[in-house]
Amino acid sequence: MPMTVEQLLAMARNVAVSEEELEAQRRSFAWGNTHIENERITRAMIDRAADRIPAR
Repeated sequence: MPMTVEQLLAMARNVAVSEEELEAQRRSFAWGNTHIENERITRAMIDRAADRIPAR
């Protein structure tokens, strides 16, 4: 039997996300949003920019 959206959301609330996964998501979000406006933006450019930002 397929799970409902509510069941899936309840399961997702209990998933622990590592700092590495959060950083990967942050960079992916930044790339996706900037790439929409400028297709010349690369993931490598995002990585270089993110590496210059001090850790929180």
